[in-house]
Parts: sequence; structure tokens; C-alpha cells
Amino acid sequence: MEKIWAPENRYKIWFDIELYALESQVKLGLAPQKALTDMKRAGNISMSKIVDSKRIEKIESKTRHDVIAFLTNLATYVGENSRFVHQGLTSSDVLDTCLAVQMTQATDILIKDLDSVLSSLKNRAYEHKNTICVGRSHGIHAEPTTFGLKLAGHYAEFRRNYSRLIQARNEIATCAISGPVGTYSSVNYKVEKHVAKCLGLKPEPVSTQIIPRDRHAAWFSTLGVVAGSVERLAIEIRHLQRTEVREAEEFFAEGQKGSSAMPHKRNPILTENLTGLARIVRASVIPSLENIALWHERDISHSSVERVFSPDASIALDFALVRLADVIQNLVVYPQNMHANMERLGGLIYSQKIMLALVESGMSREKAYKIVQRTSNNVWKNGGAFEDYLNREPDVYKCLSKTQIHKLFQSDPYLKNVNTIFKRVFEESKGKQRRNKKL
Repeated sequence: MEKIWAPENRYKIWFDIELYALESQVKLGLAPQKALTDMKRAGNISMSKIVDSKRIEKIESKTRHDVIAFLTNLATYVGENSRFVHQGLTSSDVLDTCLAVQMTQATDILIKDLDSVLSSLKNRAYEHKNTICVGRSHGIHAEPTTFGLKLAGHYAEFRRNYSRLIQARNEIATCAISGPVGTYSSVNYKVEKHVAKCLGLKPEPVSTQIIPRDRHAAWFSTLGVVAGSVERLAIEIRHLQRTEVREAEEFFAEGQKGSSAMPHKRNPILTENLTGLARIVRASVIPSLENIALWHERDISHSSVERVFSPDASIALDFALVRLADVIQNLVVYPQNMHANMERLGGLIYSQKIMLALVESGMSREKAYKIVQRTSNNVWKNGGAFEDYLNREPDVYKCLSKTQIHKLFQSDPYLKNVNTIFKRVFEESKGKQRRNKKL
């Protein structure tokens, strides 16, 4: 990912854009074949010097213009026919088309990263498909679920992110070779078509000299959404690793140290790091949205933002996704602690089943709710088994026998739809993945 944003890669893409543009000019009879021959010869013999960032920066210190500095350096190796290079183009044609190439290259890496995350999530979800644990809302015990279902939910979210990245790539893969203010007054539109085809892009319908920045904003926003999903899963793991919970934890390697002062510490440093990385990626979203509004046909207020955040956001997200896949793959899970935590409230997690059973016996829902809540409050305050309190509640044992109440304190019924959900998540996603790859 770092190589994509390195100056050498940027200058190599600039060279390719100029080469393909000249190639089209020659086909159209607007430049001599000798110019193209000299350009290709220079690329074959002197590419390392053509993309030498130090040489170009030295020239730029005088020209105060990066594209002119590049072209000046290039002319040294192309020779006299360099006058046909950049013919009819404006700097934005090179800069924006290059940025599109870099962003598509970066997206391809992020898509591969997401493949790894999805694979890890799927494997661990099936491994713990029926590992029962307590579900939580507002940080409070709710009802039983399975750890596999937790992971399946994150898998479904990252599948949506996969589709979003595909769409963002399609939107950003746009070429502009249209000359000053985008009217093709100095360059044939067929040149743009040829360059776009060679680079795997599509022509921008109306470039106004630059590619409209709503495309870039959509790309950065997508990266921000992916980062949000990374953080959501990271926070879940951090919560599960808390000493009071300890249902899962990051792998702790032999010889690893958690604290310089407290030898017992096993800190969730990887997922805490992921939370921080997500903030970096999201920081690019607002500036990219503000880049949409530019003066007239163009200005360069967007440029500094993109030069900072294009590499920063994509490199940070690349690192985060690779780290997340590794965390999931090596996550240590404690089913016994999940079971113990599920029993901590003496069975209060089955309160809805008790209420519904009372309603089915003929009691009004309002009365059933009031009775179950009152009985639950006794457990909250005094501890003990919820089932015992219910058996001593007159309004309850008038409607339900001890045997009926006991049957309601079973976790197996909560597994009855796990297969249905897994089928919906994992089998339906196969079809979507095939459609995305066709795109």
C-alpha cells in the first residue's frame, strides 16, 4: 500500500498517461511516430531516472510546478521530440487520472484485506455456531444468543462493506484527458478514450478540467464506514476481554508482556489500536466532503487534503484490516466463562419467556409484565434463583406449575433458528460475491 503512494509510482503513472496520450495522438496523425518511439525508448532505458523523485524535486524547487518539473526531467531522456509529449493536455489531466489509478490500486488491496477478514469471521462463526452466551443490550444481560451468531452479524456487515468498496472502486475509476476547463478544445476526446482503456478506467462524462470530487468523497466515506465496522468489532472484543467478563481475548503470545509494572496484565492492545486507527480513517471523511465544493471549473483547495489523506486513510485501513483478520483468527474463546456469565443473574435472562407463558395462560400482558418485573427486582436486590422466586409467587403458580416453569429455564430453544440465520448470512452472500466479482 505504501508503494502505491510513493513518488516513484506516481511518476511512473504520469509517464504511462503521457505515453498512452502520445500513442493516441500518433494514431490520429497529430504527432510523428518518431516521438512515440523516442518516448518508449526513454522508458525502457531510463525509467529509474525518469521517476527519480530527488531529481524532479530539485527542478520543482525552481518551477514551483510539479507536472512541469516532471516533464522537464522527462524531456532530458526523450530528446527533441519531447515537444509532442503533453500536447494539448493540462496538468489536471495527469494529476486526476493518476489519482484515480492510485485509488483503484489501493482499493484492490483493501478488497483483498476484506476477503481475509470475511474468511476469518466465517470460520470462527461456524466453529462457535452453537456456543451459547448471553446477549447484551445497553451493556446489560438480555437473552441467550450464540457466539457464532455474534460473529455472523459482523460477517454480514463486512459483506456489505465489501459491496460498498466494489461500488466505490467503480465510481473512482475515472479518467479525464479533456484539456483546459474540460472542453477538449486542445485535445481530441479519442485520446481520453484510449488512455482510459489502457489504464482500466472510464472517461469522466463532464470533467470541467478536473474530475468532480463527489466521486472521491464517496470513496473516503466508504473507507470511513469500513473503519467504523472495524471499530465496532474491536470494541466488542475489548469488552469481552474485560476481567469481569472474560468470554474471549486476544491471543497472548509466549514471552509477551502486558505491563512494565504488573506481570499479570493481558491487555487488549491490538483491538485498542484498531479503535485508534478507525479514528484516523474517519478523519478523512469530512474534509473529502468539503472538497466537493470548488470554485467554478476548478481550484486546488482539494489537493492538499487528498495528498495527506489518500495515503494516510488507505494505509491505516489496510493495516487495520490485516490486523483485524489476525485477531479474529487467533481469538481465544472461553465457552465455560460464557456459561458462567449467563447464570450470574439467577435466570433473569428468561424473563420474557415467563411473561409470555403467563399471557398464554390467559393473564393480561400488563399484569404479567408487572408480576415478572416485581419478581425480577427481588433477584436484582437480594440475589438467588429467579425460578425459586417465581415458584413462591401466588399469581404465577396459579397459572404455571413448577414443571412448566422449570422448562422455561432452558437455553436450547434459543438455538432453533441459528441454522436459518446462518443460511441467510453465508449462503446468500455467495451469490452476492459472485455478482460483485463480475462487476
